[in-house]
Amino acid sequence: MDWGALFVAFSIGLLGGAHCVGMCGGIMGALTMAVDQSNYQRRLYFIALYNVGRLTSYVLIAWVFYQFVSQINDYFTFQFMRYIAGLLLIAMGLYLANWWRGLVYLEKAGGYLWRYIQPVSRMLLPVDSPYKALLLGFVWGWLPCGLIYSALAYSLAAETSLQATMTMLAFALGTLPAVMASGLLAERLAVIIKYTFLRRGFALMIIVFGLWALMMAHQHSHV
Repeated sequence: MDWGALFVAFSIGLLGGAHCVGMCGGIMGALTMAVDQSNYQRRLYFIALYNVGRLTSYVLIAWVFYQFVSQINDYFTFQFMRYIAGLLLIAMGLYLANWWRGLVYLEKAGGYLWRYIQPVSRMLLPVDSPYKALLLGFVWGWLPCGLIYSALAYSLAAETSLQATMTMLAFALGTLPAVMASGLLAERLAVIIKYTFLRRGFALMIIVFGLWALMMAHQHSHV
């Protein structure tokens, strides 16, 4: 198990928290407010189920895509994925800092698949049972998101299917603090992430991870 890769993936999810709140904070806040506010334990339970479903979908996406990539069975394919992962992380950092919005086009491409998945989410509303909360979280995990695509590319550069899925799980766990908090403190977090220096600080760290990924890919290509 490559623990270094797991740490990087977790850090990407953690540092991308500002993007998570921006993308999913409104959804999380709306779903949470739909649950009886007087029943705090039930709200926490539903928030947990939303996120279990979301994390499950991330891991499944990584597993499915890894099976597809591994069928090519080409060393240069995995090297290519390492370079793509590094470039996407850099693009994510630039996107988060609002210096370059090129990643929007990738999210738009993912939007074509989302058109077919989104109607399923409507069937699960209102969320009045645990299984609906779990399934809605699973559907939510397919929402077009540049941060997810960046982490997915990073996971596909792994050498085994287990490493790829564990890498995506580590990323998903990194997103938990921001997304969980957005369900309980949506208004406060919305104010915090507007601070430019915080967003740019997180963005710069993600860019550093992207540069590190490119450097590691270059080293592997010369082994």
